[in-house]
Amino acid sequence: MPKNLKGRDVARRAMASNNEPTRRDTEQQIGEAVRRLRTAHRLSVRTLASKCGFSPSFISQVELGQASPSISSLEKIASGLGITLGQFFVSARPARPVIVKAEERPTLKSQWSHAQIESVGSSWVGSRMEALFIILRPKGSSGSKLHVNETELLAVVFAGQVQLELEDSTQVLKRGDAITLPPGTAHRWENTNQRPVHLLKVVARASP
Repeated sequence: MPKNLKGRDVARRAMASNNEPTRRDTEQQIGEAVRRLRTAHRLSVRTLASKCGFSPSFISQVELGQASPSISSLEKIASGLGITLGQFFVSARPARPVIVKAEERPTLKSQWSHAQIESVGSSWVGSRMEALFIILRPKGSSGSKLHVNETELLAVVFAGQVQLELEDSTQVLKRGDAITLPPGTAHRWENTNQRPVHLLKVVARASP
C-alpha cells in the first residue's frame, strides 16, 4: 500500500474517532443541561435531590458527567425541576414553523438505558406539544422500576418490538402499534430483542 494512501486512511479514521461522541461526552451533555436548568430555577443540589427523590451525591455525579441516569431517572429530575423531559431541548426562540432534519435532531444519550433520546420538533417556551423519538437498543429499558407519567402520553412504534410493562399487565408492541396512556399511568419500556426499537412519544404539556 502506498505510504500516502495509508496516511490518508489513518487520518480519516482519526477524524471519525474525533467526531464520534464518547460515553463521557454524552453524559456530560446531560449533566450540563441539568446544571443549567437547576441554576435557572434557583435550586440547590440538595433541594433538587429532595424534589426528585435522589441523593444530593447522585445529582452532583449526573451534573459532573460521572453517572448515567436512566430515562425514568431523567424524567424524575425533570419533574423536580418543574419541567418535562422534552423541555431539556426547549429553546427561548419565539414560536415559528421550523423544519428539523433527521440528522440535525438535538440528542441526549442514556448509557444506563442503552437509549438515545432525540427532540423531533423544535420546542419553544410556551409550547404545549412535546415529541421525542427514542431509540432503545437491545437489553435497553426506561428504568429498573415502573415510572408514572404526569401527562397523557401517545406512543407509536416505528421499528422493532418493545415490551410495555404496566401495573396489571405486560403488552408487546410491534411496528405500527400505538398506545395512549392516561395521566398517572405507571409503566416501563424494555427491549428484550436483538434489534433496536424506534419509538415516538408525544405528550401535551399541562397548562402553566
